[in-house]
Amino acid sequence: MANFKKACSKLSEHPIFTNTIIFLIMINAILVGLETYTGIANKYGDLLYIGDRFLLWVFTIEIIIRLIGRKSFSNFFKDPWNLFDVVIIALGHLLTGSHYVTVLRVVRVLRVMRAVSVIPSLRKMVNALILTIPSMGTIVLLLGIFFYIYGVIGTMLFSTIAPEYFGTLHDSLLSLFQVITLESWASGVMRPILAEDPTSWWYFVTFILIGSFVIINLFVGVIVNNVEEASREETPTPTDKKLAELQQELAEIKELLKNKS
Repeated sequence: MANFKKACSKLSEHPIFTNTIIFLIMINAILVGLETYTGIANKYGDLLYIGDRFLLWVFTIEIIIRLIGRKSFSNFFKDPWNLFDVVIIALGHLLTGSHYVTVLRVVRVLRVMRAVSVIPSLRKMVNALILTIPSMGTIVLLLGIFFYIYGVIGTMLFSTIAPEYFGTLHDSLLSLFQVITLESWASGVMRPILAEDPTSWWYFVTFILIGSFVIINLFVGVIVNNVEEASREETPTPTDKKLAELQQELAEIKELLKNKS
């Protein structure tokens, strides 16, 4: 049993095994995409179903191999990505033959997300993004206050000029969301209002300057900072290693001085 466990561990960490699973995940993604074409689905529906069942069982065997290769079950399920893989595969088996066709299709699409759990660089990137969620709370609050203030001002100023954009508060917020994406904001939103009220330029210009160029860039800065920290934790630079060694030596010196006193 110990030899079998060791063989499973060695197999699950082998590059060929990992690359094969990544290739099959891409095949699964292609099959899911082909199902969205009615003509192909009607003509090759049986083949697509057989391919999906085959891949589902291959992924099931893969997870079993990885599970056996770990030190213990608890060690395997400590990793959230392993838990995600198990849930997706389990749902695929449970929903087979059920009437919940839409849910089953969604689960098939989510199976493509397994590429994130298999490819280390993608997993590191997603983990870094998750780490940004707590620090983004303050920025989201700031953005919400900013949107609310400009939404109320826009409704007060332009509700009669452009009721389709600023007739109500929620219309104003939706229009501001379009403006902050910089998608047709000038020709689609600002120009018609500017033709009626030439002084309205300050409203849109200040919103773009503060919203797009300041607050949105704060999001980018937080994400980049967390990605760099995550990369540094996994592959520390020589300077980081040296600092860690110095901190350890200082801790040992403090402990010696404490024992002597």
